[in-house]
Amino acid sequence: MTLDPARLRRALDAHGPVARVVVAEARGSVPRGAGTEMLVWTDGFDGTIGGGALEWRALAVARAVLRSGAAQVERVPLGPALGQCCGGAVTLVVERLETVPDLPWARRIEGDRPDPRRPGFHDGWLREEAPAPGRPVWVWGAGHVGAALVAILAPLRPVVWVDDAPGRFPAIPEGVDRLVARDMPAAMAHAPRDADHIILTYSHEIDLALCHAALRRGFASCGVIGSATKRARFRARLIALGHAERAIDRIDCPIGDRRLGEHPQGIAVGVAAALLSRDAPAEVPVGTMD
Repeated sequence: MTLDPARLRRALDAHGPVARVVVAEARGSVPRGAGTEMLVWTDGFDGTIGGGALEWRALAVARAVLRSGAAQVERVPLGPALGQCCGGAVTLVVERLETVPDLPWARRIEGDRPDPRRPGFHDGWLREEAPAPGRPVWVWGAGHVGAALVAILAPLRPVVWVDDAPGRFPAIPEGVDRLVARDMPAAMAHAPRDADHIILTYSHEIDLALCHAALRRGFASCGVIGSATKRARFRARLIALGHAERAIDRIDCPIGDRRLGEHPQGIAVGVAAALLSRDAPAEVPVGTMD
């Protein structure tokens, strides 16, 4: 069970006190798993616990908690209580928050048993820790495809978005770190060695220099926008720069899924799907949605 302090702080700064809805327990087929959260304020909210009837009920409870200040626990069997086809049940903990708590954070929601030592909802106590940071994605280039890709990845992974002039960037999604680097290949030295890199700048020469820098730095994965011809040319030039063929073959080019078309959003969807699928387990438990 984790709490994202940065996300909560942004909501508090923008809206004042918020109600936080947490899926404290999830059993059977449910829309979202334990630990999923949603922040609610008087006239809006951020996040989702799965949508549909469950979320409407959670919003109503959250706004009542905002007014009263008293935490509530909602145990909801989705079929009998809400008429949803999901066969599972969830326990929601809803609290009014005015500050960002220190982590780990344990508090009594109901009952009077001792504070548990492990994260989660146990015997009426909810204990939460800071989320483990995901592997960062460095997106090189703030053009149309870069903007579409960052918009998809921003809620899912830590993103660093790099270009060589501030005027190239459109609006920056919440939580994304913008890096303006006059010499983008030199900035590769600041990337973690386990980062994923997506290279799609306005210049083939910069793309090549970034591939050269990434091979020298090390990476978890690296992809370059382009074509089979671009791949062949880059491969020959990287071999001439002294890189081993096996190392060069770790760079994906072209990226995306041609079946999704050439629109920036279509390319971004394909790239994001490939990137995220690398970390997915063989079987992902998925709840059903109404």
